[in-house]
Amino acid sequence: MYDLIIKNAILIDDSITDIAIYQGKIVKIDSVISDPTIRILDLKQKYYVSAGWIDSHTHCFARSPIYHDEPDLIGVKAGVTSVVDAGSVGALDVDAFYQLAQQAQTHVYSFLNISKIGLIRQNELADMQDIDVALFDKTLAKYPHFIIGIKVRMSRSVVGENGILPLIKAKEMQRKTGLPLMIHVGNNPPELDEIADLLTKGDIITHCFNGKPNQIFDKQNNLRDSIKRAIERGVILDIGHGGESFSFAVAERAKCLDIYPNTISSDIYSKNRLQGPVFSLANVMTKFICLGYSRKRILDSVTQNAAQVLRLKNKGKLTVGYDADLTVFDIKQQAIELADSDGEVRQSHEQFVPLASIVADTTKHSLYIEITEEGSKNALRISN
Repeated sequence: MYDLIIKNAILIDDSITDIAIYQGKIVKIDSVISDPTIRILDLKQKYYVSAGWIDSHTHCFARSPIYHDEPDLIGVKAGVTSVVDAGSVGALDVDAFYQLAQQAQTHVYSFLNISKIGLIRQNELADMQDIDVALFDKTLAKYPHFIIGIKVRMSRSVVGENGILPLIKAKEMQRKTGLPLMIHVGNNPPELDEIADLLTKGDIITHCFNGKPNQIFDKQNNLRDSIKRAIERGVILDIGHGGESFSFAVAERAKCLDIYPNTISSDIYSKNRLQGPVFSLANVMTKFICLGYSRKRILDSVTQNAAQVLRLKNKGKLTVGYDADLTVFDIKQQAIELADSDGEVRQSHEQFVPLASIVADTTKHSLYIEITEEGSKNALRISN
């Protein structure tokens, strides 16, 4: 007995398979799975399926005054089954965010800002008094399955005169919890070298390929020694594209040196979703086709790598026993122009196009299926 059978799905290695789902779990993967009484999603050997896409850097607290969006608009309606809000909220407004997140069909998680005020203003770490450790610890204990990490933004406009002090404080707070720490890097001060040397295994540098002066390459276009050491220690590189934080030139230089991001994320919110240059996680993924990344490397960066970095159990793999979070997509063979955050435009000969999101609720043993607008155009539908 199954709840859904996906038939004739193409995997990223171009093999064809059927997938059976029961009570929110993948229970069978085989060349042929038949049951005429069960709901069928037939991909007709035309469309791909993967583990559900995970966007590990978004801003989706709808009530945030600066960076805000709706989880389902950047999630299930865009082929993304899990989104992580990266620091929009602090301890003072996480209750409101949690309540809104529970109403979404997309899985929503939070990296809690170390500043209790979150992003109600751009310089949330200019006043060290806004780091309330006791309140932070209490909040983490209240939402152990919702708050999966810690966020600290380390750029001049955020920290003011405090320099490296917020990161030192964040590392102290992290050591008590063991949660992943995501560090936003941007304009100096503080200097990237100073930031990188404080980071340890599992810490996440987001905006890793930004084109700002404080980037991972020095003025001679060599990888900074501090970044080389950080990578060797197991520090994670995350894209975090955003409106100002992704450069084709930096990403291309990194690839020449065999430096790849662990995770590809969007840093999406309403403005850069509607006006670009982000638009969607799929659009960001397509930019890495321009750079010569393999399809598998790109998909791994939004599935198994993301699940591992974020410590999301039973997600990120198309494997029996894992949660039935799946993304159905096409890889269209058509030219598209893509812009980075610096305005450089490149062309891709193909693009990722999400067609459907399948999201498991393992607590209720239920399944939510969202056919995207493009999926509807392609006559994708559930039979029975």
